Amino acid sequence: MQEHHVVVVGGGFGGLQVVHGLKDTPVRITLIDRRNHHLFQPLLYQVATTALATSEIAWPIRRLYRDRPEVTTLLSEVGGVDRDNRQVILKSGETIGFDTLVLATGARHAYFGNDAWEKHAPGLKTLEDATTIRRRLLLAFERAELAQTEEEKQAFLTFVVIGAGPTGVEMAGMISDLANKVLPPEFRNVDTRKTRVLLVEAGPRVLPAFTDDLSAYTKRALERLGVEVLLGTPVTACTEDGVTVGDTYFPARTIVWAAGVQASPAAQWLGISADRAGRAEVGPQLNIPEDPNIFVIGDTASVMQENGKPVPGVAPAAKQQGAYVAGVIKARITGKAEQPAFRYRHQGNLATIGQSAAVADFGKIKLTGVLAWWIWGLAHIYFLIGTRSRLAVAWSWLWIYLSGQHSARLITQKETLKDEG
Repeated sequence: MQEHHVVVVGGGFGGLQVVHGLKDTPVRITLIDRRNHHLFQPLLYQVATTALATSEIAWPIRRLYRDRPEVTTLLSEVGGVDRDNRQVILKSGETIGFDTLVLATGARHAYFGNDAWEKHAPGLKTLEDATTIRRRLLLAFERAELAQTEEEKQAFLTFVVIGAGPTGVEMAGMISDLANKVLPPEFRNVDTRKTRVLLVEAGPRVLPAFTDDLSAYTKRALERLGVEVLLGTPVTACTEDGVTVGDTYFPARTIVWAAGVQASPAAQWLGISADRAGRAEVGPQLNIPEDPNIFVIGDTASVMQENGKPVPGVAPAAKQQGAYVAGVIKARITGKAEQPAFRYRHQGNLATIGQSAAVADFGKIKLTGVLAWWIWGLAHIYFLIGTRSRLAVAWSWLWIYLSGQHSARLITQKETLKDEG
């Protein structure tokens, strides 16, 4: 009898957790991802703001499973799914047959119908996004050093972050730290402390997933760092020269998008219903209602909690879903009883504000300031893969804390100052 074949599409938190959970199960696994590495997305903004190197938050997928002969890793991109013939269709034309399929294909940033803005305001979901933003940040200061007029200089020293969720808050705080604490001694013709950082949020407060008191603390902490927080007004235009917030135009040459996400087209591949963000609607066991052997998890899936609210699109939720689906598959393969419906266990919300402040919401326990920052740091180090990465990130953070210097400030792409302008 041929071994049961499980195909997992996506090497993020959810997909890897499925593969980990199926260890020692009599199945053959094919893991497909369009990149050769697993990325620790919660620290991606630190690559974008020069605090960490790319190699410290990403790991080759093949290396992770070199001792798992039942796991085959394919570097490819999926273009569709043939449910009737039980095949995944690759964009290169090949097909991969499956008995069980798990789609954990994540999400990309959404521009709410203004896709032309992406060229001017890149989002932050991949290493390529992070290095693009890092290059633009560093080149902005270099261009300001060369600027001939005060107007041009200030435009290069104005940074706009759109969206005040955790990524936006963390980006704005780190840019302010970079400009005010790291760079001033290194420039001669420009005072980087005159940098203007704008955090724009269409909603009424920052960190909307947190409680009102933590949101208010975060706003005050950002303002102490020099960040200008603009609430209650959406961005109405975005060009290479600046942004318009409501009716007010701000000249700015560096813009970062952190305002929304759109799920991968997994629901379209399967021909099933999706919510407004494109997330596939799944049942209580995270499989699609049309097929018990096709699962969708993580940012790709719309999963409702018992309180009627959707499971948040965060790494712990994806890991829990991946572990749950692995348990369901294992139970079916080994003939054990079916698992009860998936239940999300909220493990708290964390967000950092600059280099020494953070907020932590664990329900009844709420923390702010330096203590929350240490907890945030320890939690992220714990979830990194491998001792080497944990030590590398811990050392980088300790070095920044003691010296005030960021070590990953190389402009490595081919673009020159002239090309960027």
